[in-house]
Amino acid sequence: MKRIGSCTITRNEDVDQLRFDWGVIRMLSEARVTGASSFSFGYVELETGQGHVRHNHPTADEVIYVLSGEGDQMLDDQPAVRVTSGDCIWIPKGVYHSTINRGDEAMRLIVVYAPAGAEQALREDPAVEIVPAGRGN
Repeated sequence: MKRIGSCTITRNEDVDQLRFDWGVIRMLSEARVTGASSFSFGYVELETGQGHVRHNHPTADEVIYVLSGEGDQMLDDQPAVRVTSGDCIWIPKGVYHSTINRGDEAMRLIVVYAPAGAEQALREDPAVEIVPAGRGN
């Protein structure tokens, strides 16, 4: 991690890995890492056939950007639609959604929560294994 004035540059190895049976998330910018409070930013890998089941974020909007792979995106309890590399999904606060990897390899996503804070629920999930920064792949 590099601090330059009031700015921060982070890499995957600089932050905790939050491991689940569905994949891994690394929050690269959040209050505990960069001090950011207006939004948080993370990198997600969803394993084949796995994903985030139906949930919502009552206090934050979410943006999901698909870097690679393909999956089924359910939004607002409507039938799922296929999303692929280059798709950007905006989800207003409180709206139920899920993302399931339907491809043959890991689905890679960028996630943003605005305001920051909704990502803390991931650390509190009983299914999470937290791998401290510098100890994971």
